[in-house]
Amino acid sequence: MHFENIQILILLWIVPLLILFYVGSFKSRDRLLRTFCSEPTLLPRLLCGVRRKRQGIKAALLVAVVTLSILALARPRWGFQWEEVKRRGVDIVVAVDLSQSMMASDVDPNRLERAKREIQDLLTMLQGDRIGLVAFAGSSFIQCPLTLDYGAFNIFLDGLAPDLIPVPGTAVARAIETSLSAFDPKLRTSKAVILITDGEDHAGDPLAAARKAKKAGVKIFTIGIGKRAGAPIPLAGPGGGFKKDRSGDLVLTRLDEETLKKIALTTGGAYVHSVTGDMDLQSIYLKGIREGMEQTELATSRKKRWMERFQWPLLAAVFVLLVEGFLREGEREQA
Repeated sequence: MHFENIQILILLWIVPLLILFYVGSFKSRDRLLRTFCSEPTLLPRLLCGVRRKRQGIKAALLVAVVTLSILALARPRWGFQWEEVKRRGVDIVVAVDLSQSMMASDVDPNRLERAKREIQDLLTMLQGDRIGLVAFAGSSFIQCPLTLDYGAFNIFLDGLAPDLIPVPGTAVARAIETSLSAFDPKLRTSKAVILITDGEDHAGDPLAAARKAKKAGVKIFTIGIGKRAGAPIPLAGPGGGFKKDRSGDLVLTRLDEETLKKIALTTGGAYVHSVTGDMDLQSIYLKGIREGMEQTELATSRKKRWMERFQWPLLAAVFVLLVEGFLREGEREQA
């Protein structure tokens, strides 16, 4: 047996207080009666219609009502049935750009931290979907395989940082190919990739990778983060400052929106340009993925469904209360 609302049991401290209250009130009443009536033979005659034992029984019944009511509120459960739980959803891989330019502060607090916060909000919207994480810069790797454990995914998400990938650059094509490798080709599930980046591709052919994704039945939703005019790239390390070219001019990271749009269009996905950090992941998930893609069965498991038993202490409390109500304390004892 266990209690669903076990914190309610803390109210049981009321029971000993109630007992002390009744014991104290009965003693105080007797003391006052003896003070009022000093003649020993007069007191039994004044209380001839009162059955003192029944007063104690009624008090005990009220204490029992309170105790049973608290137990009912705590929702005791015992006995269970095995219940089959089926999860239906979509396989989603989120690919996040970890290049140094993602530390630019044109999006508060910076592009990478804002992207991580938006992805955390996405986790709260998932409805039985599996989700995986790919980190990329000049190279890419699977940071978290597809999972239904959103807590574990969030741990891997928190660990994303530019120094996680030592190869500089933004290899979008490699990110797409790595994301495709995260899916199980044997499973006939709906698959989607959410690609978050702030720069152009520096290696490979992203459109060829997009065509490969389309052939595999994967939709890619691309998100370009940052201002269209570009932003300076902060340098890592204690010295700070911004990246400059050989002439001493600031190097700006620029967004290749046309390529990102073509990637999304090729696969049947959608493109979103995020300037303020709002990536519209809610719209992408609810409209583009949940409504635009077929949900398939991802996992089947069994769980214990405990039987509710709160009705028994509740019925007992009602019965005891009725007994207490019918029990009279003013009847005259028979000789």
